[in-house]
Amino acid sequence: MNLRLSPLLAVVLFGGVVFRSAAQESLPNLVRRIKPSVVAIVTYDIRGEKLSRGSGFFSAVDKIVTNRHVIENAYRVEIHLTNGSVFNAKGVVAVDGEGDIAVLQVEVPQGVSQPLTVGRTTPQEGEAIVVIGNPLGLEGSVSNGIVSAVRDIPNFGRIIQITAPISPGSSGSPVVNMQGQVIGVATLQLTDGQSLNFAVPSDRVAQIQASNLTSLGDLVTATKRNQRASAERFYSQGLGYLSRDDCTNALPYFKKSVEADPNYAEAWAQNGYCSGVLGHHEDALKASKQALKLKPDSAEAYLNIGSAYNFLGQFKEAADAYKQAARIDPNNPDTYYSLGTAYGKLGRTGDEVLAYKRAINLKSDHAAAYDKLGLGYVKLGRFSEAIEAFKQRVLLRPGDATAYDNMGMAYLSLKKFDEAIDSLKHAILLKPDFGKAYYNLGVAYMTQGDRDSALNQYNILRSLDPDRAEKLYDALNP
Repeated sequence: MNLRLSPLLAVVLFGGVVFRSAAQESLPNLVRRIKPSVVAIVTYDIRGEKLSRGSGFFSAVDKIVTNRHVIENAYRVEIHLTNGSVFNAKGVVAVDGEGDIAVLQVEVPQGVSQPLTVGRTTPQEGEAIVVIGNPLGLEGSVSNGIVSAVRDIPNFGRIIQITAPISPGSSGSPVVNMQGQVIGVATLQLTDGQSLNFAVPSDRVAQIQASNLTSLGDLVTATKRNQRASAERFYSQGLGYLSRDDCTNALPYFKKSVEADPNYAEAWAQNGYCSGVLGHHEDALKASKQALKLKPDSAEAYLNIGSAYNFLGQFKEAADAYKQAARIDPNNPDTYYSLGTAYGKLGRTGDEVLAYKRAINLKSDHAAAYDKLGLGYVKLGRFSEAIEAFKQRVLLRPGDATAYDNMGMAYLSLKKFDEAIDSLKHAILLKPDFGKAYYNLGVAYMTQGDRDSALNQYNILRSLDPDRAEKLYDALNP
C-alpha cells in the first residue's frame, strides 16, 4: 500500500501549535506541558483480542503519529489520552513503511487534543532531549538523555541515535528537544532478544505524503497482499542495527528484505553497502548492481559499486562508477574524494588533484581531502601547494601527527630546513613513537649538515624502529 498526501494536506497534517518561546525550559515544566499531547495506543485483531500496546502523539487536532509496527495487523485501534478519555481511530491517512511511521486519524471533542510542533531541522549531536511515552494510558513514562549521533544512512537518509532509554510500549513516542519541538519519533524494536532504540527524524515525518482515509481492515488486507510491506519490516529492523554501525547484524535483515521482495532496490543497496563494510566485496558488487538494475539513477548504488571495485583492485572500473555517481549527484563531496583515490591508484595524479579540489569546494572542512590533496601535490613536485594543503589539514585536525610529518618533508624538498625540523618535531610531540617522523627528522638534520643531531635520531630509532634505524645509519654512512 502506498499512501500519498498533497503538499497542502501535509501542512495541515503536521502544522501543530507553535510554542510560546524558543527558549529552553525546565524539564518538569516541559514534561508537564508535553504530556497531554502524548497518547497510548492499544490495538485489537479481527476477533477483538488485544494485540499490542504502543504510543503516539497529536501532530494536528485530528492526527496522531505513531510507529507503523504498532498498528501491525490491527482491525481496531484505541487512543487513550492522559485524562482517561478513550477514542477509536477512524483509520490511517499516511504510511512510511521504510521509516516505520504511520499517521492515524481520530475525532476528539474540540479543545481536547494539543498538537505538538513537528520540527523540520536536524538536531545537533549532544543536544538534550526527552522521550515521553504513555504505554499504559494511565501515567506518562519519561526518559531524558542526549542525541548521541545523527547518522546518514546510505539509501535512506538520516537516523537519530539517542541515549534516552525507551521502554516497551513506548514505540511511537515523540522525541522532544528542550524547546518542546518534536525532533524525532522513537522506535523500539525487539529483535533476536535485543532492543534497538533509535528515532526517525521529524523532517522525514513532516514530509510524509498520504491520500484518502484508509480503514484499518483494508490496511491489513493490503499489507498481507503486498510483498513490499513485509520487506519493509525487515528493512526497518536492519536500519535499527545500521544506526549503530552494526552491519554484522543488519545484513541478515536486509537479505530477508530482498527475499521478501526481490524488486526492493533500496534493500539491495543496503545489502551492497553492508557487504562492503564487512569486506565481502564480490557480494557487495552483485547486490549493488542489482540495486542499480532496479533503480538506474541511484548515486549510492554507483558509490557502492565503485567501492567494491576499488577494494578488488579494479581501479579503472571504480573510477568509472564514481564518475557515474558524480553525474547523478554532483554535490556529494565524498564521491569526488573516492574518485580521487581511484585516480591515484591509476597514476592519474593530475585528475586525482582535481577530484580532491572539487571535494573541498563542496565541503570546505573535508580534512581527508586536504591530506590527499597535499600528497597529490607532492607527487607533482608542487611542494608549496602541498604545504598549504597540509596546513589546512592540521587546522582541521590539530592532533594529526602524519600531516605534520608530510608537511615537514614538503618543507625539506624546498630546502626550508628550519620549517621542516619544526614540523617533524611537532609530529613527534603528538606521537612519541612515530618512527617515520624520527627517521625523516634525522634525514632533515643530515641534509642540513647537522650529523650529531641526525645520530641522536638514529639512537632513538635503534630501540623504537630498528629497520628505519638501519636505513638512517646507511644514509649517514654511505
